[in-house]
Amino acid sequence: MLGAIVGVLAGLLGIGGGLLIVPALLFLLPKAGIAADIAMQIALATSLSTIIVTSGSSALNHLKLGNVDMFVIKWLMPGVVVGGFLGSFIADAIPAQYLPKVFGVIVLVLAIQMLLSIRNTSQKSMPSSPITMLCGSGIGVVSSLAGIGGGSLSVPFLNHHGIEMRKAVGSSSVCGSVIALSGMIGFIWHGRTVAHLPEYSVGYVYLPALLAISCASIFTTKIGARLATQLPTPILKKIFAVFLVFIASTMLL
Repeated sequence: MLGAIVGVLAGLLGIGGGLLIVPALLFLLPKAGIAADIAMQIALATSLSTIIVTSGSSALNHLKLGNVDMFVIKWLMPGVVVGGFLGSFIADAIPAQYLPKVFGVIVLVLAIQMLLSIRNTSQKSMPSSPITMLCGSGIGVVSSLAGIGGGSLSVPFLNHHGIEMRKAVGSSSVCGSVIALSGMIGFIWHGRTVAHLPEYSVGYVYLPALLAISCASIFTTKIGARLATQLPTPILKKIFAVFLVFIASTMLL
């Protein structure tokens, strides 16, 4: 069920679903006998690994629909690769008890940012190539820390800089799968020496959760991508903002 919902959100909003997967796994993993002191790292790593599938599937659908801006792919993607890998190092250095708080704060900031962007209709042109790459690095770091594909950051960033909403969502899906891949590699690297990981884990990635979520989400991204093409831009932005507020409230309360 979680995977099916995440698939629709990936296609509709250009997000990998990590904002939903991470808190859901943080609730579910201890029930599977996984120690609380590594549950957040496993939730983040597994979330990123599922995003490779959900964002990748969503990206393919958006490419077919022509919803991808190639300037964004050329200059934002190198930055998000570096940032995604760096974020996994930072997450490994943060004490386990503080990671959920870091996640909650990031989501709250994202929610506020999106709500403000609905009222702000002014647009700028895309920044220069080096600045775009630098912004991509920042998006990658925050995304890896929160176990997300970066759509919550990259979609409003691109839309604010004159990229039409559907192309912002499509381009974000492409970048999101790359962020997730680099972040997942980092978490696998850091988890390789942890002694009390559950069975069927590769580093911090928990394979049973990865397979269950991915198998469902890969079929439902098409639904979200079609909705993104049909719905008007203001409705998309409102859906995005309401979704972030709900997740932020749930995590912080």
